[in-house]
Amino acid sequence: MILTEKELLLPRASDGKDLIQQLQDFVDQKLFGSHKPVRIAITETSPEGYNFEIGILSETNSKQRKDIDSIFKFRKRDYENQHQFNTMFLVPTGIGAELGGHSGDAGAAARLLASCSDNLITHPNVVNAADINELPENALYVEGSVITQMIMGSIGLKKVRSNRVLLVVDEHSEKMFHELAINSASAARASLGLDCPMVIKMEDRVLMRARYSKSGRAGGTIEHFERLCEALEEHKDEYDAIALTSLINVPDHYHKDYFAENSYLRVNPWGGVEAMLTHAISLLFKVPSAHSPMMTSKEIMELDVGITDPRKSAEAVSTTYLHCILKGLHRSPRIIPDAPMHGDSNLLTAADISCLVIPDGCVGLPTLAAIGQGIPVIAVRENKNCMRNNLEDFPFKDGKLFIVENYLEAVGVITALKAGIAVDTVRRPLGKTRVVTKKGERISGSASVDL
Repeated sequence: MILTEKELLLPRASDGKDLIQQLQDFVDQKLFGSHKPVRIAITETSPEGYNFEIGILSETNSKQRKDIDSIFKFRKRDYENQHQFNTMFLVPTGIGAELGGHSGDAGAAARLLASCSDNLITHPNVVNAADINELPENALYVEGSVITQMIMGSIGLKKVRSNRVLLVVDEHSEKMFHELAINSASAARASLGLDCPMVIKMEDRVLMRARYSKSGRAGGTIEHFERLCEALEEHKDEYDAIALTSLINVPDHYHKDYFAENSYLRVNPWGGVEAMLTHAISLLFKVPSAHSPMMTSKEIMELDVGITDPRKSAEAVSTTYLHCILKGLHRSPRIIPDAPMHGDSNLLTAADISCLVIPDGCVGLPTLAAIGQGIPVIAVRENKNCMRNNLEDFPFKDGKLFIVENYLEAVGVITALKAGIAVDTVRRPLGKTRVVTKKGERISGSASVDL
């Protein structure tokens, strides 16, 4: 089984509406047989259409294809549940986001957004900072494909007290590295109270290679994915969540160049292929998952990177990068397929999402689903990235798209939405009230009647 990415162009339709269905129809035409899409991002919008990149799982057997729900499956909510205000916060992996594109450096923004929300629904890329994870107490740590399925309406999330977290570790040619990973699991058991039923050491490794696409996004290829699937299938009754740490092949100079001042590696090269792996796992096994890259050698571990960019410093002081995912998966919510969207107070579904916060220009299935579900989208200009889309070109209904300068301003919009205050009413100048005159049809020969 192989995970790869393709770059495609969807011709622009005249009205630009129902892009989810258009994408599904187009992808179905281009892919056939044993191919299954697992991840998609619109990288650039032009007059010709939508350039997009799609992660594909190939060489699956018929049972595996049946086990993977379509990423385009969409169920529209009938109404928004308003007993709580729940914010969904995304910083897509591998796009070079100024804030959140490095090593858990959106964690402070997550804490800020969580402070004005009943629940914050976010994903590993936002808060994973190597051996640090400052996940807010009211945050739900959810893998990217799970977030997509939730806002698309195909699953629900159920809060848990804790999970049994299985750790899968590559066997390293230098045994200290897989031993350090096992020690990280032991440390989490002792300090966090983590239930880790076992560590699986993979002698036959999955092969992961990072690369950049034409758009500048980080992606890659994954070979021998079936080896991991076989191990997970064998122990499927013994875990509720999956933590993984494995080697990712990149040119050796990337490790030092990444930390250099004004580095040309603007986009973290490892994150994209990690996201491909966890998307596929969560879609196949329907459990939370997260990945940390494994150190490749002692020489890399001992690199003198000096005083680094604060956004990367968590990686500079860590060895296994594992505690962040173990802490996140410890209480990651349970995935409930085909959950009722309304009527179950124990579940969070698309009906419970009050707003979506994204970097400006980011368009994937969560953004398109928010348009279809009528969920307000708050786009942050200051969080620059390599995506080239103008959100105002997309078919948002009036009052459903807010483009703000920074996350501080985003909190103001969230607070206004939560309070039921129209955002324009607290800005000046305040526009005139709209008045529409409706003329009644005059009926020939009729007389007026005074009442």
